[in-house]
Amino acid sequence: MFRLRAICPFSWRVFHFRPFSCETLIRQMDKCTDEEQVFDLIEKNKAIFSEKQVGYAFNILWQFQKQKTSLFKSVECIRDHPQFLTLYNLTTNKMEFMNDDNLVNVLYITQHFAVEAHDPLVEALVTEAWRRLERSLSVLMVSISSLISQRFQDQLVNKTELLFDTIDSSQVNIARRIVQFLRNIKYSYYPLLERCNKVFLSHVNHLDLESISKILSLYHFLQFHSFEFVLMAKKRLTEMIPQFDHPASFVKLFVALGPMAGPEEKKQLESTILLMSEELTSQQALAVMGAMEEMESRNSRLIKKIASILHKHLDDYKPVELLKITKALIFLHFQSKELFVKLKELLHSYLKISVKPSEISSLVCAISMLPSPHLDEVGISRIEAVLPQCDLNDLNGFATSILRWIQYDCMHLDSTGKQLKLLQKLDHYGHQSLQKCNNLNLLWEELKSLKGDWFAQSLLEETIATLQRLVDEINYMNVAGIASFISRTNCLSTLLLDRIASVVLQQIEKIHPFSVLAIILPFSILNYDPPQRNEFFGTCIQHLNSYLTLLDPLMLVFLGFSLATLEYFPEDLLKTIFNIKFLDRLDSQLELLCSSLNRRVQFRLMELNRAVCLECPEYQIPWFHDRFCQQHYNKDIGSMNGAQQQISKMLAEILGGINCVKASVLTPYYHMIDFECILDKRKKPLPYGSHNITLGKLPEMHWESNTQIVGSRLPPGAERIALEFLDLRAFCTNIPHLKGKSAMKKRHLEILGYRVIQIPHFEWNSMALSTKDARMDYLRERIFGEDKKYSRK
Repeated sequence: MFRLRAICPFSWRVFHFRPFSCETLIRQMDKCTDEEQVFDLIEKNKAIFSEKQVGYAFNILWQFQKQKTSLFKSVECIRDHPQFLTLYNLTTNKMEFMNDDNLVNVLYITQHFAVEAHDPLVEALVTEAWRRLERSLSVLMVSISSLISQRFQDQLVNKTELLFDTIDSSQVNIARRIVQFLRNIKYSYYPLLERCNKVFLSHVNHLDLESISKILSLYHFLQFHSFEFVLMAKKRLTEMIPQFDHPASFVKLFVALGPMAGPEEKKQLESTILLMSEELTSQQALAVMGAMEEMESRNSRLIKKIASILHKHLDDYKPVELLKITKALIFLHFQSKELFVKLKELLHSYLKISVKPSEISSLVCAISMLPSPHLDEVGISRIEAVLPQCDLNDLNGFATSILRWIQYDCMHLDSTGKQLKLLQKLDHYGHQSLQKCNNLNLLWEELKSLKGDWFAQSLLEETIATLQRLVDEINYMNVAGIASFISRTNCLSTLLLDRIASVVLQQIEKIHPFSVLAIILPFSILNYDPPQRNEFFGTCIQHLNSYLTLLDPLMLVFLGFSLATLEYFPEDLLKTIFNIKFLDRLDSQLELLCSSLNRRVQFRLMELNRAVCLECPEYQIPWFHDRFCQQHYNKDIGSMNGAQQQISKMLAEILGGINCVKASVLTPYYHMIDFECILDKRKKPLPYGSHNITLGKLPEMHWESNTQIVGSRLPPGAERIALEFLDLRAFCTNIPHLKGKSAMKKRHLEILGYRVIQIPHFEWNSMALSTKDARMDYLRERIFGEDKKYSRK
């Protein structure tokens, strides 16, 4: 814990006048063997107790408590002891003379003694801390971050904002400690992060490896994205590569630079770390392996070397570190029977003695990822023993692991009865936890990282019901988080989305622009327009306008696409995105991203470009994704699923032959459709090849008549039909409501001249269409619009 300079010099004068009595009492407390002896000393010497001795008495009492097996019961006895009240009063009288270390320590221990946050002593300690803030704000914030209540955390954040402009802008360490405080309290407070980021950017050339590494780590934890800082940090770290030849420093550089390095820098980093590999400690090897996973490294020689170091030190790692090792080795496709056998033995041995739910969850997860996973009776009993203590994250971790075992056992024809019973117990405790929940913020802490099949299948409905029950607790502080969660669920709740829109309209000035994308996302994904649609989206965009040049390029691309899905095309945003300078910045950022995110951003930019060209031709934004789409669609487009194969055969029968229907057709602007057919003006199918239209190939673009590309080539009166089979992914999970991307695709195909027939999976697989004849009639009705007895003459 950081030591602060004392605020009041008088306290030091008082301290220096009483060295003998002070040291004597401290020595006597050191000799005490239980709490009663400490309390006896307090009673006999209360008249001469100094502020230092008060703090020491708290320390001694807490040391005794930590040795007790029943801590809660013991704490009650201490708190109710008559002499604890004496110590309480002494603390109140002496706190202004305590140095900052002592003050924080006493506040920390009073919390462990379960003294209420509204207790006069705690309030007095907090008030004294407040009095000292304007001289040593950032250090004190870091020191007490783990000890204070939510209300005090908020007050500290607000106080820091007010005082930020008085801080010397050259004091990078102050800004770094403020970010550290936000990390400690797990609060991504954008206004403060943004201001601290400006300090870092203005002094980036003076930041050393330690500082850059720390800032990047803090930003990653807080999910704060600053393209400018990352770009400048990359440049600065790349310059440092030749400067370090000691393993400790180079490992830190490897971990910080590796995930955002370009191909040449990666090659240089990997070759250097390979040369140093013999000198790496167990923790350095673990850090390198984690970075290689993030870098998606394919350097088999380095992977093998680092894995051998991990193998040598395997006995020294904690359970959570063994999980990291397992994940990294599996991700990097490393194979070693000897290492995996030892890893499995260690994980099982830890599992037998572990008692913490989170630790047991990590161990079980690691075991389930290894080749030939198996959970014995001991493992199952360990899980069952901790289930009542588990939060939703622990339960979800167990469920994911158990589902892996079930899948493995089914493939090898083993019994899965025990695992299925365990899943039922997980369901029970998960539902019980949700039904008892009465605080939205606590629930959100558990929900924000939840994902996976078990949660979606077993707890999603109960979770949405719980959120609806707590809907009035959605406010400007948690609205972005709740919206982000709803986006991941694909579950449409108009009650929740209407509340989100209402909070935004009422409290937009308290919501940081960085949160706008997360707020809009569920409306876009779920294809839902809230009441006062235009006012809601307009308010969001107006709030963003002054930040358009500050937001990360990839965030603007995602935002633009999300709004386009909702048929909302703000001109200022689009002209910012489709600008040469912006696209150059985006290219620079793409170099820093992992391959999967890089591809996703490029694809979203293409989709946004397509949407603007088709739906807003008046903006005169050119289509520039031909080459990208040709590269993407020239790859294998995959095979048809069972339903598509059925539909393909039936369409050939209905339309008069396979030459009257085309499958997997690319349209202008590169929409892929399942099936295409053409009917003449008498609604008779036209076979392909009988007219001068080339279909199914990469189309040519004509800027002059974007919306007439297809229609102008058809015979007079003919119509082009697109048939799309819509599987589960096209609809919300809880109701048959079409999601945003599928709705946008239908709009685009109609603009291109198609009549669009969408075949929902729940109709195609319904009892009403359980026979071939029923399905044939269904397709005839959809295509020709006539009665079931229609047949082609």
